[in-house]
Amino acid sequence: MSEKSSFDELRVKYKDVLSKAFSTNNIDLLDSFSKKANESDRKVAMDQAFRDKLLDLLTEASSILENYVNFCIESCRRLMITPTMPVVLLGDIFDALTLNKCEKLFTYVENGVNIWREDLFFVACKNNLLRMCNDLLRRLSRSQNTVFCGRILLFLAKFFPFSERSGLNIVSEFNLENVTEFGGDISGTLKDALDEEMVIDDDKNKLNIDYNLYCRFWSLQEFFRSPNTCYNKIQWKTFVAHSGSVLSAFSSYKLEAIELQKSKLNRLKPVNDVEMEESKEQHYFAKFLTNQKLLELQLSDANFRRCVLIQFLILFQYLTTTVKFKLESQELKSDQSEWVKDTTNLVYKLLGETPPDGKRFVECVKSILKREEHWNNWKNDGCPEFQKPKPAVQTESIDEVRRVKKRRRPVGDIIKEYETQSKHFMGNNELTKLWNQCPDNLAACRTKERDFMPSLEYMLSGESSSGSGGGWGWRALRLLARRSPHFFVHTNNPIGRLSDYLDDMVKRISREVAASATANTTNGDPSAVEDKKPELQEEEMTEEQIETDLIKDGDTDIEQVPDSTDANDEDKPTRTRLTMITDSQLDVLVANLSDWKKLAAKLGYKPDEIEFFETENATDEARAKNMLKLWFDDDEDASVENLLYIMEGLELVDACEALRNAK
Repeated sequence: MSEKSSFDELRVKYKDVLSKAFSTNNIDLLDSFSKKANESDRKVAMDQAFRDKLLDLLTEASSILENYVNFCIESCRRLMITPTMPVVLLGDIFDALTLNKCEKLFTYVENGVNIWREDLFFVACKNNLLRMCNDLLRRLSRSQNTVFCGRILLFLAKFFPFSERSGLNIVSEFNLENVTEFGGDISGTLKDALDEEMVIDDDKNKLNIDYNLYCRFWSLQEFFRSPNTCYNKIQWKTFVAHSGSVLSAFSSYKLEAIELQKSKLNRLKPVNDVEMEESKEQHYFAKFLTNQKLLELQLSDANFRRCVLIQFLILFQYLTTTVKFKLESQELKSDQSEWVKDTTNLVYKLLGETPPDGKRFVECVKSILKREEHWNNWKNDGCPEFQKPKPAVQTESIDEVRRVKKRRRPVGDIIKEYETQSKHFMGNNELTKLWNQCPDNLAACRTKERDFMPSLEYMLSGESSSGSGGGWGWRALRLLARRSPHFFVHTNNPIGRLSDYLDDMVKRISREVAASATANTTNGDPSAVEDKKPELQEEEMTEEQIETDLIKDGDTDIEQVPDSTDANDEDKPTRTRLTMITDSQLDVLVANLSDWKKLAAKLGYKPDEIEFFETENATDEARAKNMLKLWFDDDEDASVENLLYIMEGLELVDACEALRNAK
């Protein structure tokens, strides 16, 4: 209770001083008073004092609230309060004000975008600003407060960097909540719903809009909403049929004839050029109205027709473009791609025939879709941060370059000069220097500097404590195969476990090292060497005899395995096909493996080996695939069942499920 009471007392004192400092616009008064307490208590109490004082100012004008937030910003710069307080105060203000006042006050937030992007405020305030804007958007109506919603979205676009991942649709998700509902009267024709003056007498341009065409037209919105449904065979046939009906209706229903008919029926008074320009720029875009009686009027609207045709182009671009998060099965066949290509040309043709300025509009659409391709490629590359290219520094003028080119010696003279010195000229200074370091390239590869293989003494003696790891055992076996004479020795007592075999190798190599060290200390004295030999032989025979006796008596826990040279097992494969992983299973597994480093460490790979996989491969999928291939090739216990057991222990649920379902 004492801590709470002291906090309340400090908060009340700070509020009183804050009121005086704000009324007199004297921030030094607040700064001098706040230094009397320690920093942690001061900031917590001061933050609360600012919020308490705001409650008294909520009924004031917007200008006073803006001055109060500015006072709070200056307090942050003097490190009196936490950097999040200005945005917290703005959030409290927006929660308490009406939408009309919020729209006026939001101008202050927009004008202060450079303040929020300062280093002091950006990291601390970006989440609070995003939360504040999202709360405002939830209160607003997209149809009635369209301008205010657009201002909020534009502010967020200016505030956050272009490569901010929270504002990007990284995984290419679609807004599946945007459902277009339609239905209604199923009468055969809609001519009775139209004005008689709008009826077109020309049979070539007469369009019979029945319920079938109405349903096909609005059913296309389901494919535009979720393009991935086009990869389904049945849905694709439906989409092709509906698209053919709608586009053929567009082709037969020309807008030029409608405009001519309107010009005859409507007696318009002459207007000046300014009014014409204003009328061209006034367009209203709203949610689709799907009443059946409006369809013929909608098809007569150039803006509506362009909207639908552009939806076709956007869908076709997605179907034919490489997207990082598409599944392998989501790919068009050759006949489907050909249909998309032909239909795209038809759509562009219809857009060019749609007045006004059809051809110019087509060029604008192509430019926008081309920019969309660059946007998609940028997202496929992982959305790297944009940086301005550095200007090229021109160190030499064109005349200087030309003079240098004129002074260059012929290549033949340079080659002859190098041949007199028994060297080779490669056309590049660095390459020439590298090529002439050693006359024999193969001899250069065999130098000691190129030998990176460790010695047996260092590997088995120096790192014997880590011999329990699978990675260490794998490297030790490879080294024994290259350096040790004991590796390919036939024995009648095979060892069943890798750790027992390596322990035996460590003992043998240790004895050999000790023997060589003893020989070096004698300085070449034969008698000393002869004195040591019987002792070593006796020691070796004693250990071999002990090992043989243990095996005979059955007192060892070493698993006895049958001889690999048995005639019955000569043609038996060492590992069954069921335990190995197929290429298709491996591809599915690495695509769903979230943390390959975690799995690699569990499989026995050391940090330096994991680092090797990272440097040798460009992507995480390639690294995981390379690591798993090595594990299946080199580990005798490697199998699909063991891999599933290990991944279940690591809670890699998606990878386990994908591997089980893979064929």
